[in-house]
Amino acid sequence: MVTIAELDAIKEKLKHQVALRKEAHAGTQIVVCMATCGIAAGARPVLRALSDMVQEKGIEDTSVTQCGCIGLCDLEPIVEVTTAKDGKVTYVKMTPEKAAEVIEKHIIGGEVVKEYTING
Repeated sequence: MVTIAELDAIKEKLKHQVALRKEAHAGTQIVVCMATCGIAAGARPVLRALSDMVQEKGIEDTSVTQCGCIGLCDLEPIVEVTTAKDGKVTYVKMTPEKAAEVIEKHIIGGEVVKEYTING
């Protein structure tokens, strides 16, 4: 049986995850392509990893959202990261492990992980 306190904790965690996915965001934007091709290639675990890491690490002014197909199905899962410093960077053939590295090196460290980019 779940207690009221446990339900409140779940509610708070989910409220924060929903806030991460709001479209209007001035800071860093992380967008995971989630069309059928992306989902089939493994985009859902990538989205979950990115969202969880942003929340767990307390990264401020960052949204994690999703979009449809951008027409590069053979490069899925695709993640686009837009920052004021770097503009839009497109990461391709992502995995949850690569997503964790992008959070650490690009989002926190400020350095694009070039080997995972579309031009890498």
